[in-house]
Amino acid sequence: MTDNKLRERIMTQYDYIVIGAGSAGCVVANRLTEDGETTVLLLEAGNPDTKPEIHIPLDCTTLPGTEVDWGYFSEPEPYLGDRRIFCPRGKVLGGSSSINFLVYIRGNAADYDGWQNLGNPGWSYQDVLPYFKKSEHQQRGSDAYHGVDGELSITDVASPAPISQRFVDAAIALGYDYNPDFNGKQQEGAGPIQLTIKDGKRHSAAAAFLVPILDRPNLTVQTSALVTRLLFEGTRAVGVEYLHEGMFHQVRVNQEVILSAGSFDSPKLLMLSGIGDKAQLQAMGIPVVADLPGVGQNLQDHILIPVPYEANQDLHTAITSNGCAEAGLFVHSEINQGIAPDLELIFGPIMWAPPGYPNSGVGFTGLIALVHPQNIGSVSLRSSDPNDAPVIRLNYLQSQSDVQKFVAGIKLMRQLFGTSAFDEFRGREVAPGADVTDDTAIEAYVRENCGTVFHPIGTCKMGTDPMAVVDPELRVHGIEGLRVVDASIMPTLNTGHTNAPAIMIGEKAADLIKAALRVSKQPQTAIAQ
Repeated sequence: MTDNKLRERIMTQYDYIVIGAGSAGCVVANRLTEDGETTVLLLEAGNPDTKPEIHIPLDCTTLPGTEVDWGYFSEPEPYLGDRRIFCPRGKVLGGSSSINFLVYIRGNAADYDGWQNLGNPGWSYQDVLPYFKKSEHQQRGSDAYHGVDGELSITDVASPAPISQRFVDAAIALGYDYNPDFNGKQQEGAGPIQLTIKDGKRHSAAAAFLVPILDRPNLTVQTSALVTRLLFEGTRAVGVEYLHEGMFHQVRVNQEVILSAGSFDSPKLLMLSGIGDKAQLQAMGIPVVADLPGVGQNLQDHILIPVPYEANQDLHTAITSNGCAEAGLFVHSEINQGIAPDLELIFGPIMWAPPGYPNSGVGFTGLIALVHPQNIGSVSLRSSDPNDAPVIRLNYLQSQSDVQKFVAGIKLMRQLFGTSAFDEFRGREVAPGADVTDDTAIEAYVRENCGTVFHPIGTCKMGTDPMAVVDPELRVHGIEGLRVVDASIMPTLNTGHTNAPAIMIGEKAADLIKAALRVSKQPQTAIAQ
């Protein structure tokens, strides 16, 4: 799409302003403009999604660190030898759904029931399942867990590499169940991974929810628009200020401001606007609008470690319409105390080794992800300058139990790759290497090489406790006319990947916003009755 088309129909006042055209923001913009009388301004700090590599699924590994990525890094991590963790976040239409690895895994039913049990009515699995189904166009057809009438294309890998089936065969040989659908009745077991692909191209939130509606006269999309602060009258949000082509613009809102900038930038913008911990804001010289100490706290993220192997023959993987992940396995580790699995093993027919290890040639990789790690981090302001990156502290591996789970995961991956299913493909173990066998050496490898699965959540968490930022209807506590709608509202991590839940959050939020608008339009006498 062209920037000229996006810059048409600029107004100075809208019913709603949506900040961030990522997974949730694109959905909200779509649903709110279904009513032709409702005007929406969608602001995106990045550019249109014209970079060719965005749309080629196999090029997903080339996108982090480019102009379509914010390129964030954590602060030196105290439990990782002061390494700084690279934290890619999409800076482009579609947000991180335009640069992720295209995996569509919602999580476990227990995740959402857990949200409700934390004081968030309406967020149980049975409550949110209809919203997952609403957005989905499932290649396999409709059933109790899937829909076919939605905009987002969910597909099987079109031509999986033969070795990917060997991963599933290996898991079955070790006694694990075959699971054809990680988003179905159960999550545990081994099976194929589904991806967000349509007609051989990445189907990002922008491609699914935004591109088809760009001609709606009540929608304005402005790219290269860095929102610098929210505007208030008292404790009511009345608009936003943003920077575009070197000039500041202020836009007013009739109804609500919807903040969908993600788990790093949503809390950053709240703090820049005077919503956050009072003492920290005052130390930055920022006038306090609302004292909410939970803003930027409760940062959680899935952690990943790779186990790559050389392959002794061609794996037939040069298919650009395929992603990098083709099969998976969800399991309980021996020290798991929860209902849901705590380890996700992801298989890809590509070589993906950590820095410092050979990372070229034909190979395959097993990725071990902790889906319920104990690390709790934070996001805070570096300064009062909106152009400065936020301060990100992840606190990976602060819990020794997480290390133990990684050690167990690496041993399990080696067991899988050691089965006869891999005999005709298996070459040398690239990392951590066949000589790294005792737990202490494996732990050292993990601490030196673990990284993000690109799933930060929780920094504007939903709830009613003193550290909650939004209520169960995603309204910012103590503020009128302002909601947060993205993965930052998740109180705990889901057992899987975060793109699907972010889209679900956008779907549910749109219904909540529409319901509030209907109430506001009723005569006061009707409301009193």
